[in-house]
Amino acid sequence: MLNEQLLELLKSMTSSSSSSSALAEAPVRRVGIFGGTHGNEFSGVLLVRHWQENGAEIQRPGVEVKPFLTNPRAVEKCTRYIDCDLNRVFDPDSLGRPVVEDIPYEVRRAQEINHIFGPKGSDDAYDLIFDLHNTTSNMGGTLILENSRDDFTIQMVHYIKNALAPEPCPALLIEHPSLKYATTRSVAKHPVGVEVGPQPQGVARADILDKMRKIVKHGLDFVQLFNEGKEFPPCTIEVFKIMEKVDYPRNKNNEIIAVIHPKLQDQDWQPLNNGDPLFLTLDGKVIPYQGNCPVYPTFINEAAYYEKKQAFVKTEKIKLTAKPLRSSVSKQSTS
Repeated sequence: MLNEQLLELLKSMTSSSSSSSALAEAPVRRVGIFGGTHGNEFSGVLLVRHWQENGAEIQRPGVEVKPFLTNPRAVEKCTRYIDCDLNRVFDPDSLGRPVVEDIPYEVRRAQEINHIFGPKGSDDAYDLIFDLHNTTSNMGGTLILENSRDDFTIQMVHYIKNALAPEPCPALLIEHPSLKYATTRSVAKHPVGVEVGPQPQGVARADILDKMRKIVKHGLDFVQLFNEGKEFPPCTIEVFKIMEKVDYPRNKNNEIIAVIHPKLQDQDWQPLNNGDPLFLTLDGKVIPYQGNCPVYPTFINEAAYYEKKQAFVKTEKIKLTAKPLRSSVSKQSTS
């Protein structure tokens, strides 16, 4: 009898300890869903426009979910941007730049978005932003993280991955000491990029759109469970961490002289080993990869990155761990 009582006491202490050790974060009350950050990436554009007219599927109790078309001029012209890349100008200099007549359209738009959803880095900023993108690369449904120490986002990615299984859902971590992106979604406390492909620019594919829609749904489901007081145990996810960008081979005039090798094309997230074919010159010469260890390329042959002198992004596999998580206020009343 004494042993049974001790066992029950230990169980109680373990349960209590687990609950008290969970990281308590404020409930998520405001969520933005961005589409059209790049005006020729149509899945996010179509979904945001649909949800602006009929947002029943994205509403969750006690949460304001705001679908928002981020770059309407670029969407109207079906181009990536008008003056400069909107997804690269959410840095302090651009957000604080004086508004004059010749200010680039996207810089002015960034300031407007920061005013509505920010200010960036403040307590008043939106809790969470899903920024919807398409890629011409064969990346599947990818989640993009900006911070390896954001327990909430790691827990959300873990939830989405499990909800989509067995379909893969790669996660790309763009945290890097020298590669600074200053993304549109970085206005939020918890920024999440949703990158789905392959899809040509200016085109919509039903399967790609549906994959993006499911990712957003599962993300919002996680928010609802979190707000209702569900405690999420510690978790670990595998992510691909950005290492460096790799350019195409060029001549002395800075012109491209080789293309992605057929054996690398469409092989996003697959290991690239020393000696594997990398590029193919127009003369038929194979340029192999040279490296000491396997890397995992992604954004392979992305159409939008030719102007950025980027043939693919080199990544490494790492694991991220999140602490147990719960809302600091459970059983919220619904609105």
